[in-house]
Amino acid sequence: MEYTVSELAKLAGITSRTLRYYDEIGLLSSKRMSSNGYRIYGQKEVDRLQQILFYRELGIPLDEVGRILSDKDFDDLFALQDHLDALLEKRKQLDLLIANVKNTIKAKKGEIIMNDKEKFEGFLRKMVEDNEQKYGNEIREKYGEDMINNSNAKILSMNLEQYAELEKLTEELNQTLKEAVEQRDPASPLAQRACELHKQWLLFFWNKYSKEAHISLTQMYVDDPRFNEYYEKISPGCAAFLRDAVALFCQQ
Repeated sequence: MEYTVSELAKLAGITSRTLRYYDEIGLLSSKRMSSNGYRIYGQKEVDRLQQILFYRELGIPLDEVGRILSDKDFDDLFALQDHLDALLEKRKQLDLLIANVKNTIKAKKGEIIMNDKEKFEGFLRKMVEDNEQKYGNEIREKYGEDMINNSNAKILSMNLEQYAELEKLTEELNQTLKEAVEQRDPASPLAQRACELHKQWLLFFWNKYSKEAHISLTQMYVDDPRFNEYYEKISPGCAAFLRDAVALFCQQ
């Protein structure tokens, strides 16, 4: 079956403008143009759009979606299984948060007693699972199973005070990084302060600190698009700036 732009947009639950944009950036081209100049989409394009929307639902940027789908080794069936696994993991996270909210309501009514660890269990579990989904494979390949497993265990064992301290430190780190990048000097006192804060932040997840691992990690921030995207949101060029600042920091 074939569809016009408006027909496919309606079928997929997106706007015609979105479909046209996908065409403009080369992510989803139409099968052909009709005699009156309308874009026409066939089954192959419908299947590709489904894959695009699956990846977008998982929070993957469009440029990375394009690279994945254009890979000569891309396998539709394997990708669908991968999507299913990710969605089931997402549902598990939601179920945990729902259970947490239900128990909190019961606690407010005096029906049960929740300790502080139980109040944050859903959020901590979600933090671990989000990190696993986004970065788990890369971290495991680079640093090994023990490091990521120990890091996950450390997160899940956090108490209320530690969780609040981590949130506060993350905010201070990001703000300091933003201000340091604006100065454009990795050797500045502010940039080196950001490195110290980053070290403290890492120790919430690492059992021990090493300069070599710190340098290697910040290089990964530059090389891996997902890490890079996080730091670019703080300030353009932030990942590369932090890498350069940490290299100087670790010389001390």
